[in-house]
Amino acid sequence: MKNSKLTSLLYREKTIEKIEKKIKLLGINAKDNPYRFMNIRILSSIFIFFVIIYTIDFGYILAPFIVYLYYAFLPDLYFGFRINKRKRQLDYDAMYFFEILALSLESGKNLASALMLASNSIDSLLSLEFREVIREVNLGKSLDEALDDMKLRIPSDTVNNIILNIRESNVFGNNIIDTLYNQIDYIRERLLLENRAYIAKLPLKISIISVVFFIPLLLLLILGPVILNYFS
Repeated sequence: MKNSKLTSLLYREKTIEKIEKKIKLLGINAKDNPYRFMNIRILSSIFIFFVIIYTIDFGYILAPFIVYLYYAFLPDLYFGFRINKRKRQLDYDAMYFFEILALSLESGKNLASALMLASNSIDSLLSLEFREVIREVNLGKSLDEALDDMKLRIPSDTVNNIILNIRESNVFGNNIIDTLYNQIDYIRERLLLENRAYIAKLPLKISIISVVFFIPLLLLLILGPVILNYFS
């Protein structure tokens, strides 16, 4: 990514690298630019600083702390939710993608052909990443290099472990079919447990919503006529 003298003076190289790593985890279709993000972060921090100073009593004391927290945690807040959402989607996609990959390998196809068949058979985030792997291989990269680059774009440790197993299978010729099925079962079980945990939390969330919104509204409907009669 191109750098200019101004941006090199404003931002440390390590800071830009951290932002670039987060952007890579959003996938090959991510349109975010680290320099644009950093520019927006600085300008919005300055804006928030002066708003706090001019609108809040003792703002000159609070502003530095609030702006520091905003500046420090904005990357995690901005990218974190999107990365976690993508991670969960990739885990879900992995169950179907790697099952088709395992079936293709069982039918006698080699690894490259099986990856091409699986990626073209499913329309998902994970298949899109493997299509990029195949494209890079067609452009001259080795399959190992393309898989290593793909791991940098995958926030899911489970999927990355499978990619590592695929890479080792390509290098050493190991049988990966049993490993794929074991990983599929693990992902399915983990997602099932996560869904059960989410369902178990629903009554509590519904109770909180009822307390915050419905009960005050119900009291207003019951006591409203009494209050109006009292003041009239």
